[in-house]
Amino acid sequence: MIRINHIIKSFADTVVLHDISAEFEPGKTNLIIGASGSGKTVLLKTLVGLHEADSGEIWYDDTLFNRLPFDQKKNMRKRIGMLFQGAALFDFATVEENVMFPLTMFTDQSYAEKRERVDFCLKRVNLVNAEKRYPSELSGGMQKRVGIARAIALNPAYLFCDEPNSGLDPNTAILIDDLIHEITQEYHITTIVNTHDMNSVMEIGDKVMFIHQGHKWWEGTRNDILYSDNPELNNFVFSSSMTKQFKALSNK
Repeated sequence: MIRINHIIKSFADTVVLHDISAEFEPGKTNLIIGASGSGKTVLLKTLVGLHEADSGEIWYDDTLFNRLPFDQKKNMRKRIGMLFQGAALFDFATVEENVMFPLTMFTDQSYAEKRERVDFCLKRVNLVNAEKRYPSELSGGMQKRVGIARAIALNPAYLFCDEPNSGLDPNTAILIDDLIHEITQEYHITTIVNTHDMNSVMEIGDKVMFIHQGHKWWEGTRNDILYSDNPELNNFVFSSSMTKQFKALSNK
């Protein structure tokens, strides 16, 4: 579980996150939604330590993560997986080398042990016989799957995904959503996903938090969204690009 208490984050004189508290449960896909500029990306980066909170607490289970000294925080990051918006693969490295990177950086495993783990992760994301290919030889969806394989290479307890469906066609986006959801449940990971894709929300959003102008504005399940009377949430949802399926659900 990840728990945050009264997180405030500013840049210069501008407050971006206003006193945000929340709990993100293991084994569930916890989604953060909001318009561009709402603060959701800053919140995600603050949770993983890429930004320092001005005040507040970030708990990873029983560990107060944002108060750890640098070396302990670095050690803690071995338990964190990250899927970046653009997959963020190393163009000069093969698929195998990309997935192996965190194992080389954070473990003292032999090459054979690392190779075995890479093979397992690639098989888990349905990528076989691709280990010697380069990112430029892969489709966008395949690159995202390599990114997921790399994110789970260290068998993380916590997984962060920043706009995992960005730039993907609808069918591929569904495959990536399903994969994230399956891995979250299978390994009982605390998964936090930033997204603006309402299809993702309705398919895998076990818990959803809506950020509006830097404030935690609404929280609930994907089903709760259908019956919400929160005007800002409704404006965001119904002004988003949605499928006919979501529109049909909302009219039931």
